[in-house]
Amino acid sequence: MFTLSFMVPTLPSDPDVRHLLRQRLLAARTAFVSSPAGQVAAASLTRHLGLVLDQLEPGCLGVYWPMRSEFNAASLWDGDGSHAALPLALPFTQRVPPQMHYRTWDGSPPSQKDECGIPAANGAAVVPDVVLVPCVGFTGSGWRLGYGGGFFDRWLALHPHVTTVGVAWEAGRLSEAELAPQAHDLPLALIVTENGVAQG
Repeated sequence: MFTLSFMVPTLPSDPDVRHLLRQRLLAARTAFVSSPAGQVAAASLTRHLGLVLDQLEPGCLGVYWPMRSEFNAASLWDGDGSHAALPLALPFTQRVPPQMHYRTWDGSPPSQKDECGIPAANGAAVVPDVVLVPCVGFTGSGWRLGYGGGFFDRWLALHPHVTTVGVAWEAGRLSEAELAPQAHDLPLALIVTENGVAQG
């Protein structure tokens, strides 16, 4: 099993600073994923994430539909089929009130979009015991920079028993000083990159 010790930085976190940081990381991530190094990294991340899931043995895995050069977690069951029987769920976000829940998903291309325009499943509502959380940026101690909507944080606050696995590219790694957590931020249980389980 994996454990991370969470250190809470004390530096202030300005929303404008986060916005600029997010823009910089997204531009760098897009360039990286389209490069030859990005293709090699995708295969490595698939392998490392598969090993983590083998150890966690989720009963239901919350995944995400990839966007903005995110890692495509569907590669876990598109290849050798080792995770083909794993029950899956996709998030569904609502704008008013801002909230998110998961719906069971059969792995086929989603036929609808949620209120944020993200492809979503139309299955029954479910609470996965393990969820994959995409990261724009991250620290080795488990803090995540997302897209700023707060949907994952709200859902995770309501489901503290769920094991959270951040999925990121090493290009998004930040220092503790660069990413000071805000009051609503929740640390992830672990973060997996193309180099394996991230450590501080």
